[in-house]
Amino acid sequence: MIEIIRGLVNIKPGHKHAVVTIGNFDGVHKGHQALLRRVRQAAADQGVKSMLICFEPQPREFFDEYQAPARLTRFREKVALLDDQGIDQVLCVKFNLATRTLSTQAFIDILVKQLAVTALYVGDDFKFGNNRQGSFSDLQVAGQAHGFPVTNLYTLVHDDLRISSTRIRECLAAGEFDLAAQMLGHPWSITGKIFHGRQLGRTLDVPTANIQLHRYVAPVAGVFAVQMAIDDQVHQGVANVGVRPTVEGSEQTRPILEVHLFDFAEDIYGKTVKVIFRHKIRDEKKFDDLDELKQAIFRDIDEARAYFQLGAEKESPARGGNETQQERPI
Repeated sequence: MIEIIRGLVNIKPGHKHAVVTIGNFDGVHKGHQALLRRVRQAAADQGVKSMLICFEPQPREFFDEYQAPARLTRFREKVALLDDQGIDQVLCVKFNLATRTLSTQAFIDILVKQLAVTALYVGDDFKFGNNRQGSFSDLQVAGQAHGFPVTNLYTLVHDDLRISSTRIRECLAAGEFDLAAQMLGHPWSITGKIFHGRQLGRTLDVPTANIQLHRYVAPVAGVFAVQMAIDDQVHQGVANVGVRPTVEGSEQTRPILEVHLFDFAEDIYGKTVKVIFRHKIRDEKKFDDLDELKQAIFRDIDEARAYFQLGAEKESPARGGNETQQERPI
């Protein structure tokens, strides 16, 4: 089980003498995975633990949360993926004004004195300290002086293009989920807890499970065919990620994930679920009224069911059918 060390003040003697890498590792994609294998192997060769140092919030979020790139993974999701990769420890350092203004030497002292790293793996474009004055060459000099190697982490390519979190974000925004999955090594998903919403979906005969994304910008926006993993079961459905302009107008600023599951009638409020994105249906749109929105949702459901090769959904009176029974998720 991976150990999370929250802040420099919680570094204990047992956390010293590890093979360390530093970075956001957002998404823990195949490029990251290859780098982590090198870190893990070096730690095994030395008989020590492996450690990743990251910052929360991420530095670009500290400077401008509204304009920072959308996260592929929240912190808890990233830790779970790092655990899957066999990393022993994550040192999560709070990024604030004090962290931002650390001198180059103060940052090096953390590595040398507080952590006593046995090897360091970072990209050759890694910058740190006040005004990003610290560089890869500064770390190399420190490593030579204190007896630990500093190794450049090169990135992998896919179809002759560099695998990066930025490229994966571009794929997700374009609805290219298969390509994103190839670079991630797994389908892209969002994990979160289901909360009580306004239950407007019930009035539209399309009850939904609502998941708060806790971010100002999401990597995707629109309507999607999705799968939801609940406990050990996987269900199909249709999801909307956005600010619900027809319902909320301009009041909603943070995106919300809403999922309507097909043929589902369980109470799942409070459960933590994983929503796996498979296919983009359309962009989010503001409709003239709720009836127009309702008809669009039914079309979205039909397309999602067709994507999963499911039978037609039970008709409701609102759609002109004779069936009166509707499934009632949550």
